[in-house]
Amino acid sequence: MYQRIVASKVRETFAKISEGDWEAMVSSTAPEFTYRFYGDHALGGERRTRDALRRWWRRVFSMLSEPRFTVDQVVSQGPPWNTRVAAAVRVEARLPDGTAYRNVIHQFMTLKWGRLVEVRTLEDTAALERALERLAELGHAEATAAPIED
Repeated sequence: MYQRIVASKVRETFAKISEGDWEAMVSSTAPEFTYRFYGDHALGGERRTRDALRRWWRRVFSMLSEPRFTVDQVVSQGPPWNTRVAAAVRVEARLPDGTAYRNVIHQFMTLKWGRLVEVRTLEDTAALERALERLAELGHAEATAAPIED
């Protein structure tokens, strides 16, 4: 039963992010957490504060028009005080010139009492870097900015 609740919460959070409400994800973090997005690019890096995570989400939404996240699979195990979650998620968006952006995200999360303490995000970096290059060509300065880290 608990595993179904976790899966439902993950799906609900991605649905809210798709509606532009990334605060649903930010507010689910524990007081001490790590959010790592792998890759050496503008969206890469590690964040440990809600302020940095909010700035990161603002960057995502400034570069991708109306991103939509579709959760394909959620797997979780463990008790409420140490729950491991894996999610496979498709992302679709438009770049400012109308170019379609599609990618697949795999997230590995650890929850303690329903709060995120660790998130590790893997994405097809080649597809992401092509999109970032196109954004840079279109004059979007944040596409080549340093990662937001703290």
